[in-house]
Amino acid sequence: MGRNGHSVRLVFLGTPRAAVPSLAALVAQGHDVRLVVTRPDRPQGRSARPVPSPVGRAAVELGIEVQRPAQVKVREFTEELARHRPELLVVVGYGCLLPASVLSVAPAGAINVHFSMLPAYRGAAPVQWALVNGERRTGVTTMKISERLDEGDILMQQELEIQDGEHAPALADRLADTGAELLVRTVREWVAGNLVGRPQDPARATYAPRLGVADGEVDPVLRAAEIAGRIRGFDPWPGVWLGRGSLRVRLVEGEDTGRVDRTAVPGQVLELEDSALVVACGAGTLLRVTRIQPAGRRVLTARDAVNGRQLRPGDRLVRLGAGR
Repeated sequence: MGRNGHSVRLVFLGTPRAAVPSLAALVAQGHDVRLVVTRPDRPQGRSARPVPSPVGRAAVELGIEVQRPAQVKVREFTEELARHRPELLVVVGYGCLLPASVLSVAPAGAINVHFSMLPAYRGAAPVQWALVNGERRTGVTTMKISERLDEGDILMQQELEIQDGEHAPALADRLADTGAELLVRTVREWVAGNLVGRPQDPARATYAPRLGVADGEVDPVLRAAEIAGRIRGFDPWPGVWLGRGSLRVRLVEGEDTGRVDRTAVPGQVLELEDSALVVACGAGTLLRVTRIQPAGRRVLTARDAVNGRQLRPGDRLVRLGAGR
């Protein structure tokens, strides 16, 4: 029996690390998680050995049955879900849209945890794009799932302040914990019939598309604040990459200095100042870079990079592929 007096029979669908606290919280509350559905194991590392998703590993540790279907838009998958007779489906970062046949399996419907204040940042990468765009606040939304991407009725929301210099992994962890708490409250109130969904305003919708390698191929003509946002938002993948001759360099840690030098050429490494390399960016803005990573090598401090001649004042960084 759950702490709220009613143990809900449910199926949990999720994949990434950020979904694990939600799964753990439901179990801790005494809910009857009959099945966990996650994405298929993916090859990783040089060995390309298939590795289970974070949610898949967590489910095994919790002793819950796990399914890793290659497709969800097939009758066999819907029948498998129905076999477990869930009252409710809970979805946290599963990784693909669910068809109506799946959403209708549970009498109480399907609830999603999304890491933004919807309708802002609908899509696959809300945490990353909030940082890229320099947002100061974000949050978590629980919503009733519809067939369209992140357009379901809002059930509950919790706002969160983004900390200075915060990167995507740290922000995702904080949102994951907030989301787990919000989900527990949402499930309790939803099954008790105390929640009424609030339609989203489509006029206020913004989007956070799935990231790709090209997103990390940054042009130094962007302003320093824009590049700093990408450094934070695209950590650890796809990263922020620039080129110097045949060398590919990832900017691992950097911030806008707030200073301007309109005589500098974007991409020019100006000086080593207080253990940081100062790099000229668009409109004369200056980026302070404290850590870099040459492709295929370990992360270096700016001073170590200069001492090892990986990057030093006088070099010029350009967008990858420029001039090809």
